Formats: sequence, C-alpha cells, structure tokens
Amino acid sequence: MRARCDLRLGLPVVLQGPGQGSTAPGVLVLAVEGLSEARHRAALQTGGAELVLTGARATALGLEAGGAATVRLSARGLSHAQVLQLADPLREAGMAAPRALAMKEGGAVQAAGIALVKAAQLLPALFCVPMADAKTVALDQGLTVLTVEEVQAETALLSPHLPVSAAALPMAVSAAGRVHVFRPEDGGQEHYAIEVGTVRRDAPVLVRLHSACFTGDVLGSLKCDCGPQLQAAMAAMAEAGGGVLLYLNQEGRGIGLANKMRAYALQERGLDTVEANHHLGFEDDERDFRIGAALLSRLGIGKVRLMTNNPAKVAMLDAHGLHVVERVPLVVGRTAQNAGYLATKARKSGHLLP
Repeated sequence: MRARCDLRLGLPVVLQGPGQGSTAPGVLVLAVEGLSEARHRAALQTGGAELVLTGARATALGLEAGGAATVRLSARGLSHAQVLQLADPLREAGMAAPRALAMKEGGAVQAAGIALVKAAQLLPALFCVPMADAKTVALDQGLTVLTVEEVQAETALLSPHLPVSAAALPMAVSAAGRVHVFRPEDGGQEHYAIEVGTVRRDAPVLVRLHSACFTGDVLGSLKCDCGPQLQAAMAAMAEAGGGVLLYLNQEGRGIGLANKMRAYALQERGLDTVEANHHLGFEDDERDFRIGAALLSRLGIGKVRLMTNNPAKVAMLDAHGLHVVERVPLVVGRTAQNAGYLATKARKSGHLLP
C-alpha cells in the first residue's frame, strides 16, 4: 500500500528483479503521471532510463507491440513533454510520429511496476532507471523497496476483506435496511454490502454486484445506465422482500474516476468506451469481481439470484464457490446519450442487452 501512495505523490519506489531476492539489481520506478522535470533530468543522467508503456497503449500509438503486456522505450532524447505525450493520449496533439522509437518487450520488473501504478489508479506508464546500487539509494533516501515476487503475490491474491462496522439504515425503498462496511487487510478500498429488506439465507438471495459510478449514481449521468440500474435493483429487492446490493468501489471499470474522466474526454473525440480504455493503456475491464464472491461468503450467502446483464459476473461467482441459480436481467436506463455505450457493451464486452 505504501508503494501505491508513494507513486501517487510522485516519489520513486525500487523494484528488485525475480529470483534473487534482496541481492537482485534494482530499478528505480516512477509513475509518469507524477514525473517532475527535475526527476526526469536526473534520470536521464544515468544513461539507461526507459519509458514503459502497456501493450495496449503502444498499439494505440501505432507501435507494433505484438501482444506484449508491456513495452520499453529508450528515454534518451525524449524531453519531459514528449514522455508525458507518449503516456497520455490527451497530450498527443503535435507529437512527432513515434514509429522511430526503439522498442523492446518489458519483463517481470516492468509488469510489476505497471501493476502498481494501476493499483494506484494512475496512468499505466512508468519511467524506469536501472541502478546497480538502487537498494543503497533507497535506504539513503527512505524509499520503498519491493521484490517482483512481492508485487506479484499482492496482485494475484485477493486480500481478505474484514468486517469493520454495520448498522441498520432505513431507506426510501425499504424501512428495513442494513449497511456493512468491509476493509481489505492491505489497506485498499473499502466496499459495502447493503441489505434491503429481510434477507433469508435459507433460500437463493436476490443479489446485485454494483460497481461505484459517481457520475451515474450521484450526478444522474445520461452517458451510462449505472444510476438507473442501482435504483431498479434496490426497488426489485424491496419488492421481493429482501436482497443484497454489493457496492464495490471500482469506479470506471476499475480505473478510478480521474482516468474515467480521461476516457470520457477521449470519447468526445470519437472513441468508444473500450477504445478509450485501450488508448489510456488499460484493459477493457480492470475490475476484480472476486471481491463480490468474498463478501457474499462473509455474509453467509451461498446461493444467489444475480441481477446482471454481464455473464462474466455469473461465471466468476460460480468459479468461486457461489451457486448462481438464476441470472435476473436488469435492462433499464437507456437514453439517447448512452445508446452507443450500451451497444459497445453488448458488442465488445458480451453484455446481454436487447
């Protein structure tokens, strides 16, 4: 968790390569989003600085990524402004054609660094400086040091989500309500389980896994169907006598609100929602639905009637020990402004929409 906070503050962290533990050579890693001109100049003085992008971002730039998860570009000769332009599609205007850049596939260190900046909800781009004495530098400057194995373990395993607090909450749809707050052991985002009505655990429970959408849920955005889905799901649970809404803090399909607004800006230029994510360097969907299965298990729920149009959610719950006895469609909130968005979800993300 400290490494994510450091990267958000513009501070470097040190990653050590796989297989050699604390004796492995280190790489000084900075998030491009927080890269200052001073740190950029200092990094270039080493002669070995590299810009690391995801394969999706490289492909969007016209580079032949060849399916690589990460690519490395020599930073020699790249100005601070050019580095920012290569990392951020909203800064591309006037940028020289990138095809002349020498590129090679990233390795385990680069992949681990990208995982960290994604977890920090920053643009997935790194400025890396290989240093034989990186650990010494880290100790002198009080920097965070992680091995690739530690990053891989943290991102591969789901941190246990522990109950923090719970209380009754009467709501407009049902006077009988209860909110549970869960916090992961790694200090990450808290998630919420809302019981609507009276939940009977001896029968399949009506359940909705709802990813937080500030623009839709709070502001009433017409660009998506999230707000109407939230309200319709809660109303259906109240009508059925009981249900559980899992409110998962995975804004913008897991990329965070700031990146979601960047994606919206790209959509104003003609990209669809999936293309916008790729141009930013993200996958189609960065959410972790294992959290939903974990919270349901914590609540003692084993059988569910899942309100979703996304078959991936059904498959994920089934794969993690939950029995989805029925998929309940939730087709609401279609507007003139989100028709293209919904069509993209159906065509590219497999959502079952009429």
